[in-house]
This record gives sequence, C-alpha cells and structure tokens, in this order.
Amino acid sequence: MKQKELKQIGMSVVLSLIVGPWASAADFTLTSPQLTPGGKMQQEQLFKGFGCNGENISPELHWQGEPSGTRSFALTMYDPDAPTGSGWWHWIVFNIPAERHKLEKNSGGASPTSKNRVGIQSRTDFGSTGYGGACPPAGHGAHRYQFRIWALDTPHLELDDQASGAMVGYFLNQHALAQAELTVSYGR
Repeated sequence: MKQKELKQIGMSVVLSLIVGPWASAADFTLTSPQLTPGGKMQQEQLFKGFGCNGENISPELHWQGEPSGTRSFALTMYDPDAPTGSGWWHWIVFNIPAERHKLEKNSGGASPTSKNRVGIQSRTDFGSTGYGGACPPAGHGAHRYQFRIWALDTPHLELDDQASGAMVGYFLNQHALAQAELTVSYGR
C-alpha cells in the first residue's frame, strides 16, 4: 500500500474511535402515542393540584436505537421554564433494565403496587416520588416539558427513591452514552 492510502486508513480508524459512540447516538429516539414533538401536553398528562385539574397520568413512552454498551436506561421529565431559577423536575425514573424499551401509560403512578412500575422513581420537585404532570403558573406563558431517555453505561445507579433531581442528574451525566428527547409545551 502507498503511504497516502495508509494515512487515509489511519485517519478513518481514528475518526471512528472518536465519533463512533456518538454516531450511533443519532439513531436513539423517544416517541409517545399521546405526545407529539413540539405539540401541546394533553389534559390527561396535566398535574392534579397546585390549581391544575389534570388526571396526572404519565404517557406511554417508547425508545429505540440506543448505542452498543447500554447497560440500563433512565427517564426524566423536566421543565426548564419554571420560575425557580433551577427548573422543575416532574418525573425521574432510573435503573430501567437495558432490555426494556417501553414505559406503559401510567407507569409513573406513585403507588409501589402499580402494575406498570419499572425501575426506581425518585423524588420530584413536588416533594414526592412518581409522575407529576405539567402545571405552570397561570399567566406565565407556555412552558417546555422535556421527556428525556438516557442510555447509561452502568446497570444501576446507587441511589434510592429519595434522591433529588439534581443528584440523579449528576449521576446521569457521569454515565450517559446517549440521550433522546421529546419536548412538548403547556401554558395556562
């Protein structure tokens, strides 16, 4: 082989090592039969309380295309527009087994006997575990609700159901191989 060909092969190998893990991350997707990307949060997914009269039912979620090496998943729902200075954690689920690619509708029920429950649901900014639907302050405009699935390089996080969103987020960022997001909005 000529030196130029060897150089091109060498560059291809180096690029595949650098870009390889992130290239597959582009195929990682999160979808929901109840939510349309860029659409509006449905009444069923709104919080019941704090002046909101929703049903507080978590949506069904599906994901696929995670990178190789994924050993577990975590799911978060976050409102970056909440008037708190630090956003608002609405739902946090981690230690979802790697072979799992779906959360059933109402998997976010706080009851430990919920038949759809999977993984560990930790404390949200509502002060309890489980799904807490959208409920922005009246007149504050539309807020974004970011559902995010995290592909992790560890089979489990050493945290319990009392871990805060910030604590879970710290560990998610340490172990993330890839993320996929589905964002919807709601205002009242």
